[in-house]
Amino acid sequence: MTETESSNDISRRLDQIARAARARPGAITTLAHHIDLAWLREAHRRTRKDGACGVDGRSSGEYAMKLEDNLRSLLDRAKSGTYRAPPVRRVHIPKDGKETRPLGIPTFEDKVLQRAVAMLLEAVYEQDFLDCSFGFRPGRSAQQALSVLQTAAVNSAGGWAIEVDIRKFFDSVDHAVLREVLRRRVRDGVILRLIGKWLNAGVLEDGAVKRLDSGTPQGGVISPMLANILLHEVLDAWFQDEVKPRLRGQGTLVRYADDAVMMFSTEADAKRVFDVLPKRFAKYGLTLHPEKTKLVAFERPDRPYRTDRDDGPGPLRPGTFDFLGFTIHWGKGLDGKWLVQTRTSKSRFQRTLKAIATWCQMHRHHAIGDQQRALNQKLRGHYAYFGRRGNSGRLWDVYARAVGTWRRWLSRRSHRAQITWSAMTRLLERYPLARPRARIVS
Repeated sequence: MTETESSNDISRRLDQIARAARARPGAITTLAHHIDLAWLREAHRRTRKDGACGVDGRSSGEYAMKLEDNLRSLLDRAKSGTYRAPPVRRVHIPKDGKETRPLGIPTFEDKVLQRAVAMLLEAVYEQDFLDCSFGFRPGRSAQQALSVLQTAAVNSAGGWAIEVDIRKFFDSVDHAVLREVLRRRVRDGVILRLIGKWLNAGVLEDGAVKRLDSGTPQGGVISPMLANILLHEVLDAWFQDEVKPRLRGQGTLVRYADDAVMMFSTEADAKRVFDVLPKRFAKYGLTLHPEKTKLVAFERPDRPYRTDRDDGPGPLRPGTFDFLGFTIHWGKGLDGKWLVQTRTSKSRFQRTLKAIATWCQMHRHHAIGDQQRALNQKLRGHYAYFGRRGNSGRLWDVYARAVGTWRRWLSRRSHRAQITWSAMTRLLERYPLARPRARIVS
């Protein structure tokens, strides 16, 4: 069987699991039997091969040299219960210039097995997940989440927004709570034992293994799936089944992984939900960030005298809020009409500039052509994500700052390498940096 035929076969089997899960909304007791050698081959194919090595030091290339033997051994250990989840190698990366974010690096073999289990869970839980959830789901993206949020805000003429920020979500997930939520839908012993091993594997940091009572497997492909399963219970289903039926006006939830925004057409609804949110999350062992979780007045600027406000009618300047690296705000289109627009948030904008400056500093002695290609890759990636209508100004700011930063660090290659702006203009004619394109996403 060719690789394409094998992938098609797994896709058919996934469809069968999905249909069975859709027909049976209760707990499923048998799933692990679907994981066989062909399933692991497909999981290996879907696993990224360019990641750093885990605690075993084995790369994806080394693993592939004896792929069939390695997958057979992995299958035997997973099914017999003798598989031991290795600890995750932890490193810290800067975050917003103030804090650091822990980054976990699992072993490649662990990634393959996690992918195999994630494939099963996805087939089951995609039948349960709601349309308000967009993160790490097939056929869904951050851009779609932003567009849905914009549409909801326009349809309600703004209203009120709750910006939800869960404090250190991926590090604070309570293992006991997660297991309880999982068992409501999946009761296959093999699958639950494997997930339990990943939760208890711990992290390797400074030469010592630390066992944790909370948090999802850092860097693992299973982690986003477990996060969606828990937050579906904590937020999505609760909002759909308990909050919306009690609202006086309109209400919309948009969630991407652990980032979420709620839109309400009335202040009273927004305040009631805002008041109960901390209790709702605390019930599952989660804490909302007291400063980043905010209630924002977001009424359309030409409607400052709505009478359903708690403090009575009167002028109200609309606020802004951040979501997925964008600041959501009101602005006028070319036709003079008010629109809900998105621009690169200040923190993400500064992070991008800092990353470009750091890269230019570290690579200033490399060949000009190599620097140009790397910088263009970074710029095009930035434009592709942030290239939404109304954000062209921020994109051109990034381009201009990138040119200036590149010139500054090229000038520091030596004490005689000072580059004037006229010289930089000539250099850009030969080694042009990528410029923002026309609107990519509306």
